[in-house]
Amino acid sequence: MHSILEAKEEKIEEGKIINEAVNQGLSSFMPDLMFENLVSNYKMAKQLYGEILLRMLAGYDASYLEKNINVPEFQRELKNKLKDNFEKLKDSGLVDKQGFITNKGFKLASIVMYMEELDDLLPQGMYGERVHKRTYIYGGVQDIKDYYKGGRYKDLAIRRSIKTAIRRGHKKLEIEDLKLFERQSKGQIEIIYAIDASGSMKGKKVEASKRAGVALAYNAVMNKDKVGLIVFGSDVKEAIRPCSDFSMLLERIVRVRASKETNFVETLKKAIELFSQEEVTKHLLLLTDAVPTIGTEEQILEQVSIARSSGITVSLVGIGLKDKAKKLAEQMTLLGGGRLYVIRDLENVDKLILEDYYSVY
Repeated sequence: MHSILEAKEEKIEEGKIINEAVNQGLSSFMPDLMFENLVSNYKMAKQLYGEILLRMLAGYDASYLEKNINVPEFQRELKNKLKDNFEKLKDSGLVDKQGFITNKGFKLASIVMYMEELDDLLPQGMYGERVHKRTYIYGGVQDIKDYYKGGRYKDLAIRRSIKTAIRRGHKKLEIEDLKLFERQSKGQIEIIYAIDASGSMKGKKVEASKRAGVALAYNAVMNKDKVGLIVFGSDVKEAIRPCSDFSMLLERIVRVRASKETNFVETLKKAIELFSQEEVTKHLLLLTDAVPTIGTEEQILEQVSIARSSGITVSLVGIGLKDKAKKLAEQMTLLGGGRLYVIRDLENVDKLILEDYYSVY
């Protein structure tokens, strides 16, 4: 951290380049190939590399690149700039001779992302406070909520359930009349942050998700809680049990790259496996931007039900969810006893993640 702060802008800029490349789904830098793609089909190249990365490596914004990409003199200048930036990354040990990002590169990128996220959150006081109201594992009585599959019968709010049935004109208690006491937690929390790394998350969405993961991991570890990580696409790409190793979590988060489809079923199964058997509060937080492309809704809801019966609550942060995906997300969080956040402003992702974390207490 100190060496980066001393090097200031140059090192920080290199870390940002690594971060942006990973956010675009790249694992290596190949300046000759990048140049060829830009010259042969600029629009496709812009979609592949993203405007931010191109500006960092080429030194020009997207509109200027597009306007001059067919000018021979500009092409020579562009080719040299791409090669020069690649050589700088290589000389710094951030990429190897073949252009693949090294462990040193990922470490620098993770520290820069950590610094940026804390710089963003600290002035806003986005650290919340722990609320200690639990007297035993299931918590102390707090509010009243609708009964959900997997809810504890010991938590039934009998009087409120009867009043609801009478108000609805029912002669006997129906399932939809049942109410539960909602309990608020205390003590250690195990939270697993599950990031959707499907293809549609590439770019700014996955960047916002990763920064939110950094904020969550930092706050939870500072509060003596444990954080796990799942990165999922068509299958589970990364699975880390809840732990207190912030440095390791930080480096794993920065490596997240978007690709392929969305599989909730395997993600939920893996989360249930990763939680410990200890008597602690267990919470799964899913972040996605789309309806799952693998597995049926019935299979997904079945896994949520299994998670809930295992003492795991499930929340979901949806980035611009459409009607079908939103409806499924509502069912998942209702069944999972968690919260649903549907957002369109990526600037608020980290704040909502922290809001959900503190709501678990």
